[in-house]
Amino acid sequence: MKHNGSYLRQYLPWLGLLLGVDALAALLLVPSYPYYVSFFYLTLGIFLTFKTNRAENDIFYSALLPVRKGDVVRARVLTVALLELANILIAIPFAVLSAKINPAGGNNAGIEPNVAFFGLSFLMYGGFNLIFFPVFYKTGRSEGKAFLWGGVFTFLYIIAAESLAQYIPSPISAYLDTLEKSAQLRQLPVLFAGIVLWAAFTLLSAKISAERFEKVDL
Repeated sequence: MKHNGSYLRQYLPWLGLLLGVDALAALLLVPSYPYYVSFFYLTLGIFLTFKTNRAENDIFYSALLPVRKGDVVRARVLTVALLELANILIAIPFAVLSAKINPAGGNNAGIEPNVAFFGLSFLMYGGFNLIFFPVFYKTGRSEGKAFLWGGVFTFLYIIAAESLAQYIPSPISAYLDTLEKSAQLRQLPVLFAGIVLWAAFTLLSAKISAERFEKVDL
């Protein structure tokens, strides 16, 4: 029973992270806010959840299951991918509402919460996954190092994306940083490309991570 209790406790942080996704999405209602940061907070929650699971011997209990270690990795990557997808989907109504009630008439601190923003956010999550999971599952114990490199990428990505859309005047910024309906229809390729790259990077991260973790001696 003691082992069962410990095994069940490892899922509590994931439940908390799932509930927190709603609060993170609501950050899109904040006027003049760098909206990419609202999605960064989920990556921070992923790191803290991995840290808590390691303290609960998640790796050890997972190794006791009658499945391959690679399957454990793929299940964990899938869980995170679903949380990322939920975060973005739940954020969409908040983005629509934000565009209607923003007292400034627009986001003075970053890109508008538009179609291109969500496509670029998918790409950001894909890049984070491609870094975080392979680094972590190289040893199964280095979530701090994994988040450090994933976090560095995420902040550099936010700086680059915001500069391209908001702070460097160009035809690209005019294309990306607008809430006009006709312009958002033209932003659909950015959304589709972001989704495809997010899926590709996440699948690649699962493949690399599973191969690395199979070699780890627990």
